[in-house]
Amino acid sequence: MRKNKIMDFFSALGRSLMMPIAALAACGIVLGLSSALMKPQVLEAAPFLSQAVVAFIITTINKVSGVVFTLIPVLFAISISFGLAKEDKEVAAFAGFIGYYTFLVSSACMINTGFMDFSALKISAILGVETVDMGAIAGIITGIMTAAIHNKYHKITFPVAISFYGGKRFVAIAVILSVTVVGLIAPIVWEPVSSAIDSLGGFIADSGLFGVFSFGFLERLLIPTGLHHVLNGIFRTTSIGGVYQGVEGCLNIFLQFVDKVDISELQPYTQFLGQGKMPFMMFGLPAAAYAIYKTSPKEKKGKVKALMIAGVAASVVSGITEPLEFAFMFIAPALYLFHAIMGGISFMLMSAFGVIIGNTGGGLIDFFIWGVFQPGSNWYWILVIGPVFAIIYYYAFKWYFTKKNLSIDVAEDDETEVEGVSLDEKQKQLAATIIEGLGGFDNIVNVNNCISRLRVDVKDMALVDETKLKKTGSMGIVKPSETHIHVIYGPKVEAIAASVREVLKY
Repeated sequence: MRKNKIMDFFSALGRSLMMPIAALAACGIVLGLSSALMKPQVLEAAPFLSQAVVAFIITTINKVSGVVFTLIPVLFAISISFGLAKEDKEVAAFAGFIGYYTFLVSSACMINTGFMDFSALKISAILGVETVDMGAIAGIITGIMTAAIHNKYHKITFPVAISFYGGKRFVAIAVILSVTVVGLIAPIVWEPVSSAIDSLGGFIADSGLFGVFSFGFLERLLIPTGLHHVLNGIFRTTSIGGVYQGVEGCLNIFLQFVDKVDISELQPYTQFLGQGKMPFMMFGLPAAAYAIYKTSPKEKKGKVKALMIAGVAASVVSGITEPLEFAFMFIAPALYLFHAIMGGISFMLMSAFGVIIGNTGGGLIDFFIWGVFQPGSNWYWILVIGPVFAIIYYYAFKWYFTKKNLSIDVAEDDETEVEGVSLDEKQKQLAATIIEGLGGFDNIVNVNNCISRLRVDVKDMALVDETKLKKTGSMGIVKPSETHIHVIYGPKVEAIAASVREVLKY
């Protein structure tokens, strides 16, 4: 039972981190495009970009899109409070911001007392407060505390005389009191904790290519559990991913300095970002999909082809690989281990050949914006190594599927589908079927989603009908614990989750 709670917590934490990380990735694309248009080489080739009005627009977009990267801790505090809250999520999110600001102020109060020598700490102006700079860690701690307090006290009742301060209103009060104490303690304990985290980051950096391989291998291996979001979040926003001129985290460093320093200085940090995914996302997995299609029985080829084309499009364009990975993950676990190893090799080779392509995606969008459009990124190595990955993946998958006589499962046609039904009604019908597959209305505790998965807390896992769920278009199902299930739908999951939540209201 304890193991289930731990897995549920980290799964929910990983999902919560996806909100700000997705915002960073989207802003990163805009920042990358505007930065590319400001490069001297581009301005020389397209002089009209230097015109006052055009230059002002580009500069404004560049500055605005870069602001979000200075707000990561507070974004984490809000999103984690929201994501881990079981009910009244908007109240938890509001309390998360209050909690984070309280943390900043109370830490500043401790520093200003002169109680100890805090000169070894990094002191920065954060949201107008001169306080200890703990980076994303402060936001994570505040978010987790706020969610825990919210879940425990958001329905508390008091005697009539003070009943106004009960329930949701008490959450903010409890958060302020609790976080004040933690904020006062933080400057005292942060120096040794910070040193330990920095040492771990230094160890990873000193591990060279082996450290990069290990990261890439684990990043793929953790996909089935959804915990890869936690791994990525740690590297992207804390000193474990590197420290450069006081900025922590490989993604933070890249996006804040890409247009300020020579791009070669950022290579130690981009080795943990999108560049490592590109050989297998743009070449390897598409080749694997083709091998899966080629080895499918004739009666399945049509449906397999449609499924593989959708998966390849998501992988190549936007770097969403789960629709393809879950297609073979359970029927060929040995191939998934091979895929994870190739993922590690992919990250390692990109680092070894000095590729410098940042942001979080591994698809064509990031390849062009952060690679082709950025002088000195060495993007051409992806076109050299990618085809080699394609050949290896194709023959490995073809050999294994043929030898084991395997074929992937495809959803059967739903014969009960009614012609002439509106798209909205079809979505509601699909949602109703998904709810049935999850054991019915009474079995569902909470419904969330990330980029590709419907994440659902259930009361009794035995009531879940996997066969029915697969008929709704699910590419795979993962059960991290006895009360939590992931149903993988790919990029369309956002609309599916919204429909399921809407149907659950009635």
